[in-house]
Amino acid sequence: MKELQKHIIVGITGGIGSGKTTISKYFEGFGIPVYYADLEAKALMNRSKVIKRKLIALFGDDAYINNTLNRDYLRSQIFKEKKMLSKMNAIVHPKVGAHFKRWVKKQNAPYILKEVAIIFENNLQNQYDYIITVIADKEERVKRVMQRDNSSRDSVKAIIKNQLSDQEKIKKSDFVIENNDLEAAKLQAQIIHNNLISNI
Repeated sequence: MKELQKHIIVGITGGIGSGKTTISKYFEGFGIPVYYADLEAKALMNRSKVIKRKLIALFGDDAYINNTLNRDYLRSQIFKEKKMLSKMNAIVHPKVGAHFKRWVKKQNAPYILKEVAIIFENNLQNQYDYIITVIADKEERVKRVMQRDNSSRDSVKAIIKNQLSDQEKIKKSDFVIENNDLEAAKLQAQIIHNNLISNI
């Protein structure tokens, strides 16, 4: 991010089930602070009165149950009408962006990592100095998400099909981590970390 140029911002992304959060934890182990954008977005959707008010105006009273985000309902609404996702993002993303800027100012590290599910899909690659894409075999990804979310095979495959392909992401990335074997992936993360440190 140009206005935050004193900090080197590294984006880490990957399709569902690729294990980008697991890889991000490795970087934390190397002493690198990580901002988990999707987690922060969910937290802000529950915490921010402004976001709550706007989401209820957009989706109706069922958007929240007992003052807590009704994620299943929102997912169903977005699935029915795709443009609702961009409307929701227009409400949530500016708040997450402002929160990230405040967080960055508090960090003191050679570089910082921002874990984001969609960078290329939203054409946000220019906000990062470097981008790491995490990939994994499709069958491995399906298995992980089925276990994690208790989802059906078909629903996970449908999500993967709707996401930008790994090949497209790889073409636009500075680094790629293949995350089929955790030990091998950790070694790749260490090599990238060393590379980044030596280039700063």
